[in-house]
Amino acid sequence: MEHDWRALADRVLAGGWVSKAEALAMLRADDDELLDLLAAAFAIRRAHWGRDVHLHLLMNAQSGLCPEDCNYCSQSSVSAAGIEKYPQRDTATILEGARRAEELGVSTYCIVMSGRGPSDRAVDRMCEAVRRVKAETGLKVCGCFGLLTDDQAARLKAAGVDRYNHNLNTSERHTPQVVTTHGYQDRVGTVEAAKRAGMSPCSGLIAGMGETDEDLVDVAFALRALDVDSIPVNFLHSIPGTPLEERHDLDPNRCLKVLAMVRFVNPEKEIRVAGGREVNLRSLQPLALYAANSIFLGDYLTTKGQVAEEDRQMIEDLGFRVESRPVPVQEKKVVA
Repeated sequence: MEHDWRALADRVLAGGWVSKAEALAMLRADDDELLDLLAAAFAIRRAHWGRDVHLHLLMNAQSGLCPEDCNYCSQSSVSAAGIEKYPQRDTATILEGARRAEELGVSTYCIVMSGRGPSDRAVDRMCEAVRRVKAETGLKVCGCFGLLTDDQAARLKAAGVDRYNHNLNTSERHTPQVVTTHGYQDRVGTVEAAKRAGMSPCSGLIAGMGETDEDLVDVAFALRALDVDSIPVNFLHSIPGTPLEERHDLDPNRCLKVLAMVRFVNPEKEIRVAGGREVNLRSLQPLALYAANSIFLGDYLTTKGQVAEEDRQMIEDLGFRVESRPVPVQEKKVVA
């Protein structure tokens, strides 16, 4: 069945919404329709974000040592992956990473710590580091430290954390197949705590963990209902030693359909093609930016990414441009 994706994009641009049935149709579209679907997604992306690409850099500020049993994660308690493990980085190391981010022209510095959630002492140490980063650089800071209390969220906001990331990862229905040491509502609660504290909420998903099409659509709509500002779309990078090491469900076309669907469901939001980009999209990486408007530059938490210079060349070859200044929370670009 052929679909008129551009007509659907025009409806979204006029203020309408797609239904779950229409979102499912995107995931199930024939590969022959992929370029038409991407062109329609790009019409939405361009209307809100132009040709800008926002760059983010990750700092793994605490690696491994996590008691949670997330099946996809190399840092979890059920992982035998051979990763480097270390406790919370000191302020000097975090500041060094921030200066590197500035050198690369990155707009958002993403500081991540493994674990269920930070202790109050860890929050105090992170607040000290964030205050230095904000005082000595022009970067936006995004924190990702696990489950938060309202008090911890307020302290991080006061220290200068602009945005807080806590991914839903998958649908509520599929969550018990991925993790059992915390629940879906725990994740929702942390996103809501970040919002209450005045931090910009960032939450996304991971595709390729054995979920159904319905699961992917449900999490995309859940993110819309939460009204998050930024949505990282990850594609499972099957790491040896993790429970999902044998799962390889994705191909480049599937990834592009997922990105297009998320763009249609969340038309005005920053959508970031995130972990697993290189290994799953392979030579079709550039096409992802017709739906997404943001990428991580360089390496991820425990896996290598594409060389930063190659990412910049990819953006330039597309005729897109790097947006290097921090984007104010909930800023919306409109291109005539």
